[in-house]
Amino acid sequence: MRTGFGSTGFRRGAAVVAGLVALVGTQVTLGTAAAAEPSAVPAGLEEFYGQQVSWAACERPYQTLECATLSVPLDYRAPDGERIAVTISRKKAADQANRRGVLLLNPGGPGGSGLQWPDILANSPVGKVYDLIGFDPRGVGRSTALLCEVAPALAKVNTRPTDAELPAWAADAQASEAGCERSAGGLRPHVNTPNTARDMDVIRGVLGEKKINYLGYSYGTYLGAVYGSLFPKNLNRSVLDSAVHPEWIWREQFKQQAVATRQNVDLWAEWVGQRNATFRLGKTQAEVLATVEDLAAKLAKKPVSGFDRNSLDLVVGTGARYRQLWDDLGYILLDIKNTTTTAPTDALTAAGLIRDLGIAETRSGVFDTVTCEADWPRDLTGYYSDMKLFREKYPYGFGVMRAAPWTCSFRSFTPPERPVDLKRDGYQTGLVIQADGDTQTQYDGGPAMAQRLRNHLISVADEGTHGFYGFGNACVNRHVERYLIDGVLPPTRVTCAGEARPNVPRGTESVEAAANGAMTQGLAVGDGRGSLTDSVRGYIAANRLMEKVSG
Repeated sequence: MRTGFGSTGFRRGAAVVAGLVALVGTQVTLGTAAAAEPSAVPAGLEEFYGQQVSWAACERPYQTLECATLSVPLDYRAPDGERIAVTISRKKAADQANRRGVLLLNPGGPGGSGLQWPDILANSPVGKVYDLIGFDPRGVGRSTALLCEVAPALAKVNTRPTDAELPAWAADAQASEAGCERSAGGLRPHVNTPNTARDMDVIRGVLGEKKINYLGYSYGTYLGAVYGSLFPKNLNRSVLDSAVHPEWIWREQFKQQAVATRQNVDLWAEWVGQRNATFRLGKTQAEVLATVEDLAAKLAKKPVSGFDRNSLDLVVGTGARYRQLWDDLGYILLDIKNTTTTAPTDALTAAGLIRDLGIAETRSGVFDTVTCEADWPRDLTGYYSDMKLFREKYPYGFGVMRAAPWTCSFRSFTPPERPVDLKRDGYQTGLVIQADGDTQTQYDGGPAMAQRLRNHLISVADEGTHGFYGFGNACVNRHVERYLIDGVLPPTRVTCAGEARPNVPRGTESVEAAANGAMTQGLAVGDGRGSLTDSVRGYIAANRLMEKVSG
């Protein structure tokens, strides 16, 4: 799934740049998992905690892992009632002699499948000393799945909808909610973060572990914080990677995605303006943005090979977050700006790859349900007012969608409990990781989560990606592994460098351009540069973006 905090796309369907600082400070060594006794099995749940695990090879495509299916109560307030299945996966620690316990993994979503994640991290240093445990949360995948009917789309896909189009967005959200109610009305009240955390504790008990260690990405950071708040004696070390803001559950979290996207676009435009000799899009941030807006207006009237204003807004918003794509994005826009053909070009193909990173593959009923665990405004007037602001101020990356009515605006069920009050009282200090340009979980969520839980914060400077441990940032990996493996905390606040920006020299004037006049279509790629499509495709593969956006 690619909606939500593991990205947000359309079909019902990030940020102050931190300065680089020295990695200084004292280091603290944490105790081991056996230091405290776990809490007793909750009354009435003995059968669930005591069930026997029957491991077998997972079905394709996860056959390199072991899988098992557990039973958990549909409603923990009535454990003698209906039951649902939760499927878990395992990759045993490679070095069993130095095994430190289990590391439970969640990729986010909400609604992301976690079965494959032990395989993704199997060759990491933590995979040598931890049994890696993945799971499909309740409602997801090979657990008892929450499936919603897909209602016909009523809203026109438009990154800058007119006033007359706004009611269709509300109707679309209402129809989507109705589709979920028809097909999953009995399950939805019980698919929420607290119950998923309770399932995690059943998993801990079934595995025979006094405590779990935890690594969660994106929405998984909130899930981990809820688990620690509900079961503090059963949690040892925890890493919350790309954190949800504890006070933005959930509408404000959506809206801040648009704010973060615009901040990245502004940074990109400033960088491109300082290199006008190369990109010819303008000499200042303001001039570059004016060029983008001029191109948007032209594409709204006359798309190029199917590439319209919606495509442009998505490409600019998505491409600006990835620093190493900044030059490709500049070349793409220059090529489209100067094109004189209606045939597909290398630039348009490359733009399509970037655009597709921001478009949802599927619509999951779990996302539409878990995000309804908190109340949403019911008055549509406020949504429409926000949408009018967002279509003007935050058009890039489909910002208006973050302000639009959501299925939860028409919620058809009453949540059985309020969101959990997050706190850390009884388990070890953990780590929070946050990038200053993350568009899925805006940067402010990291410091806020670290402060709420009194955890240590690792900021990643000048970086727009989402999800870090195990994905190539050596500084982040070093701190996380020292913590998870050796129990050594980094300083309370640490800054790691993000990916370097492209090595394009500054310069606003070009003698050659002045002499020869306007660029011709295709010349933007430059001598010896090669294909833009190959460049973008290579970046996506090298950074495993399609894995990271899935949760």
